[in-house]
Amino acid sequence: MFSHLTMPVRVAWEDLQERLFFLPPFPDELDPLALFSMLLVVGLLVGEWLRATLGWPKVIGYVLAGTLFGPSVLGWISIEALAQIRPIADAALGILMLEIGRRLDLRWLRDNHELLRATLGEITLSFATIFLFAWAVVGLIPAWAAAAAAVTMASAPAVVLLTVEESGAQGQVTERIILHTALSAAASFVVFAVVVGVVHAEYSEHWANAVVHPLWVVVGGLIIAWLMARIALLVAALLPKRSLAQVFILVATALLAVGTARMLAVPVFLTLFLMGVILSCTDRQKTLSYTHLPEGHWLLAIILFVVVGASLPWPDFTWLIGLQAIGLLGVRALAKIAALAWAGGGLTGAKRVLVGIGIQPLSATAVFMAYEIAGLYPEIGRSSLSLPLFAAAIMELVGPALCRLALVRAGETVDTEKSTGGVA
Repeated sequence: MFSHLTMPVRVAWEDLQERLFFLPPFPDELDPLALFSMLLVVGLLVGEWLRATLGWPKVIGYVLAGTLFGPSVLGWISIEALAQIRPIADAALGILMLEIGRRLDLRWLRDNHELLRATLGEITLSFATIFLFAWAVVGLIPAWAAAAAAVTMASAPAVVLLTVEESGAQGQVTERIILHTALSAAASFVVFAVVVGVVHAEYSEHWANAVVHPLWVVVGGLIIAWLMARIALLVAALLPKRSLAQVFILVATALLAVGTARMLAVPVFLTLFLMGVILSCTDRQKTLSYTHLPEGHWLLAIILFVVVGASLPWPDFTWLIGLQAIGLLGVRALAKIAALAWAGGGLTGAKRVLVGIGIQPLSATAVFMAYEIAGLYPEIGRSSLSLPLFAAAIMELVGPALCRLALVRAGETVDTEKSTGGVA
């Protein structure tokens, strides 16, 4: 169809080539970068339209655009083009994870024992229920059941951060959602490293892989994160606080961390999250504490979630896997809400439930983590991790709406802070 429509243009172009020898051959297809740029524009327009007409978070539109135009549906973006774009998506996720790490306040957790109990309960119960469901109900072997739990136990830091910023939310529920999201992400990264060793122990012919690879992931991520955080603080100390130059240094060192982690096969999401935590804990002079990313980081969100939407393996979808994914999301939701409702933490019961609803998103980090684990043994891992991948695919669309619902019902968004509709 496309070649038939362009045939007159091709004939005219080739006729010109006979006289203008510098002209390149007529392209058989659009350049992948041009296609991806068009996809970003479509994703932006869909996100803005959903936000303006239905009040949905813009992230949902970005994911829908990526899914529709990616390899699984229309195929405008090929698998090869996605592989070329992956470094950009890694950088986008990395910078958003850096921001989540910088917002993690461990001192608040240390001074509030009820909050600590709520956090530990939510993390433990989420992992345990997901593992039992994947093992006992779905029938995965323990290694892959643990992998499914590691991938899906945490909330989606990037989605939560962007939904909070888009809503302009501020208040107790908002802060608890961000805190629990950051802590569950940290816990999932620890479990992720352990699961890497478990999967190697199940399939590798050499025991060293089961020991060395998890250490490489954790220690490598810590070393890169610490070095880049130190460089950022040392250079930023020479510059005016809150200046554009400090923003540039923060972004530049983050990108350096992304490149180094990719080069050494260390997960980018783990490295940048650790870098953010180290910056938060070691910046005693408040050098970068008040330096925030500009509004341009929404461009990173568009890139990230369009790529994630295009990466979802919809051709492998079956109704059985879909029902199993819904079941996993159900037990996961109950575990998170029940743990927070039981633990207390200084909030009313209604607000604790809203925090449990607000931490339901599951998105880019889970997808990237699943592909990291599946890539260890591709012939087995892809099919074994289809359950968490499709759970993430469903929550790509539902999760942002749930998070926004919790913020609105808490009365902490810009639109609701003056109303009386919040939960007391």
